[in-house]
Amino acid sequence: MQISKDTPVIVTGGASGLGRATAEAFAAAGALVAIFDINDEAGNAVAEAIGGLFCHVNILDEDSVVAGFEKARAAHGQERVCVHCAMASKGGKTLAFDKQTGGYKRLSTEDYEWGVKGVLVASYRIASHAALGMAELEPLEDGERGAITLTASVAAQDAQIGQIVYGSAKAGVNGLVLPMARDLMNIGIRVNSIMPGIFATPLMLGAPQPVLDSLAASVPFPKRLGKPEEFGSLALELARNGYFNGQNIRLDGAIRMAPR
Repeated sequence: MQISKDTPVIVTGGASGLGRATAEAFAAAGALVAIFDINDEAGNAVAEAIGGLFCHVNILDEDSVVAGFEKARAAHGQERVCVHCAMASKGGKTLAFDKQTGGYKRLSTEDYEWGVKGVLVASYRIASHAALGMAELEPLEDGERGAITLTASVAAQDAQIGQIVYGSAKAGVNGLVLPMARDLMNIGIRVNSIMPGIFATPLMLGAPQPVLDSLAASVPFPKRLGKPEEFGSLALELARNGYFNGQNIRLDGAIRMAPR
């Protein structure tokens, strides 16, 4: 798909980190970018900087998501590309030793369910609403109507201790990709996911420098954290290259995460 001036694109989580880098990459290619996020101040600032549109959207809320799509489409037209970067999750081990009681405490089903809703269910919510709109578009070359990219994680394949919620939910995101691509194949909508490794996002950069140095040293090559713009570059290429479909792609400097 050619990304050019007037190509409507939606990026969730576009106020910061990987989402912001993705929004900037598409805007630099000339696209009309709408940012979905709950951070009004940062989201509006990014949207203004790239000449895009900010939509306050809570990915955990169906009505909020529907309203976001309506606002974006009213301003820019039906999106051809949707890149979903936003998420909400929880940490914690299946069982953790409680020193106060001298026994083990179980991660509650409620906490697990909340994290799955913030990662896996939200990914389906965003992707399926995007697909519903894309299905009405006029087809481009090869009959293509749209492209959807979800954000998984290397934790989908090698999650660490304490990542029971995040790892399994991100594995579920990867699991969405092929059946959804097959569901949408006759409509001409492609679906892929990116599995980022350790990236220099604002959240990650809040860690102490010795921790960041250790993490960088653990990457086989290059021995550094990933740059958000490298994620944005891949997201842009997945939209442009029409033969990418049904893929779960690691972007990680060849790292394989140890148990802890």
